[in-house]
Amino acid sequence: MKKIFKLNGGRNLKVGGKTLVMGILNVTPDSFSDGGKYFSVEAATAHAAQMIEYGADIIDIGAESTRPNAIPISAEEEFARLEKIVPAVKNLGVPISIDTYKPEVASRVLQMGADIINDVHGLEDVRMIDVAKKFNAPVVAMHNEKCSDADIVEDVKKFFRRTVKNCLEHGLDTTQIIFDPGIGFGKTYSDDLTILRRLRELRILDERRIPLLISVSRKRVIGRATRLSLDQRDEATGALCVDAITKGVNIVRVHNVKMISRMCLMIDRLIKGDRVA
Repeated sequence: MKKIFKLNGGRNLKVGGKTLVMGILNVTPDSFSDGGKYFSVEAATAHAAQMIEYGADIIDIGAESTRPNAIPISAEEEFARLEKIVPAVKNLGVPISIDTYKPEVASRVLQMGADIINDVHGLEDVRMIDVAKKFNAPVVAMHNEKCSDADIVEDVKKFFRRTVKNCLEHGLDTTQIIFDPGIGFGKTYSDDLTILRRLRELRILDERRIPLLISVSRKRVIGRATRLSLDQRDEATGALCVDAITKGVNIVRVHNVKMISRMCLMIDRLIKGDRVA
């Protein structure tokens, strides 16, 4: 599957050739892995530039931590953290994704030139659908819902069907959507492992082929499986990303871009051949 997403300024983002690497840029004081490290404009821009040098295709900027038990912040505070950083990162030339579930924040940042919405609440707030429609922006819709005791993969599919239905009812072209199964959100350790094992089943939803993004970087599923601390989880992250690519995932969202972009390059060559652009 290959798909072209239209971005700001007449640019395109091709999904379905080479695996795209989304570099995580947390401009927060309290994110679970790197909170406080890139809180200033200078530090954030330097880190984004380094990730691009190492192979990031997209920079995903988040200004509110979504770690368990994080303290919510207002839309005004979230935007204040993004207001100067987004233009600085935009000047680096790669697409920018905004990790927010607040429609008012997404709207203001897209106006500033960001390209993609990364909604950890999966477009459950229909106002976010309206924002995506207004700016014709691609949207990463993440599964984020307490699961039943039944089949976790079917639960995820049910959620995504509801997402598609909501988008169609509000006039958003569903070809603008990328799905993220939401590893670590509303799921048990066993749920996470089951989803990772069965990613192939999420590639097609009722005959719709929708791109998949996976975000497993340094997450607690790795800690539980390996007993490794946060700063020791990058190799395991890479292993899960490689496995996900073999199962049809198109985008990997990671902290350690240097290591994992090289792993993606090799697995792409192996399973897709030399022409993966």
